[in-house]
Amino acid sequence: MVFKLEDIDKAAEWVLKVVGDKRVIAFYGGMGAGKTTLIKAICKKLGVEDIVTSPTFAIVNEYADGNGDPVYHFDFYRIKKLEEVRDISFDEYAYSGYFCFLEWPELIEDLLPEDTIKISISETDEKREITSTT
Repeated sequence: MVFKLEDIDKAAEWVLKVVGDKRVIAFYGGMGAGKTTLIKAICKKLGVEDIVTSPTFAIVNEYADGNGDPVYHFDFYRIKKLEEVRDISFDEYAYSGYFCFLEWPELIEDLLPEDTIKISISETDEKREITSTT
């Protein structure tokens, strides 16, 4: 799917449709590709009322969706060793059954659940293209 920023809500709907009943979604893309912006739009579609920001320093932010269920948002950009991810009990989040949105997942590939949905975002001029693989 190709979208412009003003179409971000449509892109979020597309992602949620692609995801189906899966709950761990890994977002791949370079710096400034729009990973956080897309995750914000998805959270909005899920009924999250909190301010959604990238947890670059905290590693994980927790929000509540429209049903009061947790939504976890990870940013692994600053991870140096997989041990740091194990120390925060990532697997408990990943297998919780709740949404887990992952930025910079390529840094923790070995820890991703087998059924992780992988969303790639690439930039082309003023547009973004998103693709999905499972």
